[in-house]
Amino acid sequence: MSALQTLAAENTVSGNVNAVAYGLAAIGPGIGVGIIFGNGTQALARQPEAAGLIRTNQIMGFAFCEALALIGIVMGFVFQ
Repeated sequence: MSALQTLAAENTVSGNVNAVAYGLAAIGPGIGVGIIFGNGTQALARQPEAAGLIRTNQIMGFAFCEALALIGIVMGFVFQ
């Protein structure tokens, strides 16, 4: 019996697959948050008088990116 068959027989593969899938799903929101705050910092440096509007847009973009990460973790439980 191979190692893969042993893992499948013990029914531990599904838990490991969910963890790997969430890890891959978290890459996108992580990159998105980095882009949002990086570009927001550049925008604040170029136009400090628009700080309120820029910060508001940053927070909205951050919330949407984090919602995608939360959806990714919930999908692991839904498809289990």
